Amino acid sequence: MEEKIIILDFGSQYTQLIARRIRECNVYCEIHPYNHLPEFDESVKGLILSGSPCSVREADAPNVDLDQFKGRFPILGICFGAQLIAHKHGNEVKPSSHREYGRALLTNVKSNEVLFKDVADMSQVWMSHGDTIQGLGEEFEIIAQTSSIPVAAYRIKNEDIYGIQFHPEVTHSVDGTTIIKNFLVDICGLSQDWTPEHFVEESVAALKEQLGDDKVVLGLSGGVDSSVAAVLIDKAIGKNLYCIFVDNGLLRKNEYEEVLDSYKHMGLNVIGVDAKQDFYDALKGLKDPEDKRKAIGRTFIEVFDREAHKIEGVKWLGQGTIYPDVIESVSVKGPSATIKSHHNVGGLPEKMNLKIVEPLRSLFKDEVRRVGKALEIDQNILGRHPFPGPGLAIRILGDITEEKVKVLQEVDAIFIGGLKESGLYDEVWQAGVMLLPVQSVGVMGDERTYENVVALRAVTSHDGMTADWSRLPYDFLADISNKVINRVKGVNRVVYDISSKPPATIEWE
Repeated sequence: MEEKIIILDFGSQYTQLIARRIRECNVYCEIHPYNHLPEFDESVKGLILSGSPCSVREADAPNVDLDQFKGRFPILGICFGAQLIAHKHGNEVKPSSHREYGRALLTNVKSNEVLFKDVADMSQVWMSHGDTIQGLGEEFEIIAQTSSIPVAAYRIKNEDIYGIQFHPEVTHSVDGTTIIKNFLVDICGLSQDWTPEHFVEESVAALKEQLGDDKVVLGLSGGVDSSVAAVLIDKAIGKNLYCIFVDNGLLRKNEYEEVLDSYKHMGLNVIGVDAKQDFYDALKGLKDPEDKRKAIGRTFIEVFDREAHKIEGVKWLGQGTIYPDVIESVSVKGPSATIKSHHNVGGLPEKMNLKIVEPLRSLFKDEVRRVGKALEIDQNILGRHPFPGPGLAIRILGDITEEKVKVLQEVDAIFIGGLKESGLYDEVWQAGVMLLPVQSVGVMGDERTYENVVALRAVTSHDGMTADWSRLPYDFLADISNKVINRVKGVNRVVYDISSKPPATIEWE
């Protein structure tokens, strides 16, 4: 049974970061909303209470009965979590005289405490709180302070229950990883053996037991997640896995042929389907981004269902679902507002009466790449930038035609090819080109032109949840602009998007 840490999420923007830091220590952990508690069996070796935008003083503040956990395993409260523990033990939590947000320096650090082993006075931490723990009862011991707050960290005497007012998971907390590791290893006694190789071994064994001799069908996209999921399942059941790679006419230039060829070299059982016309027909006349996404999703289901039914005896649908998808499906405050529909195979399991197998549902994107490396998957696939499920359809603003797709494919090939040739590709999280529903006046030779505008987009990010625009060199951008205008008929102006996420999204639609 996999040893693990449970993180109770009270709605903090940093909760996923806590999980990522724990995983970086080669320890398995799971995030669960405070109001959807998991089963706490003997595999749970510790509990972390996250931060929250709420105050423990609010009547409807997030709450959980901590008595059920005391004495069973160590507990660490972070920010709101620390205040909740203190509050439930009868201590005062009051509004701060001034909201403490940003960098702070720890003082009076009790380095003899295991939690602060190898952490010295004046260690920089990141604060984000409007309330302060004012005083603590005799059963509590203060183990760190800052110049502005009396309780930056505490421990309940003779118990493995700790509270810290700062956020160790944020990179600005210089010794944050050390503190987290101290909690995991020295306090919870975890062995740090959750590695990519360990994951592969455990997953293949579990898939063999789960699937037996059953047949599985899986839709490949050419991206990292579906590719790694396919190789894992293939290792378990071999030729009983049937992969379907659909050409929706909205892929990058030559992508269908190149990716299909690379899959076959990997030994996967792949069926290629040219369905370009199905998608062009479904998209005809549609301009609204949601309408386009839904039409593509609906058409994909129809094409995939048609092809899958040609395979006899399929019982499972394989999917490349990853952990952020799982977390976001169970929100602390209920379903999140829909910003845009996600292109996936939603509806297929019910339509085809299939069970679902999702071998990556416990992994973050960077972990999927590390598992892919352990599986020796081609770096050209593992290193690929994320690419939207609806493809170029949501990079063409307005209606979709085959002619517009061809123009965008040519510009995209110049931009992405240029990033690779210049050694900039791996410095960028995601890049692409938008074809705008705008025409502008230009001059080519002695002639006036009135042609299309394209926008280049490149961002840096760790996980895609936030992103900043990439500071690409001016000479590089000038070279790309020159090549696009000279080589791609129908484009006479190139612009560069310098918006960050938030408030903008990475894609324009």
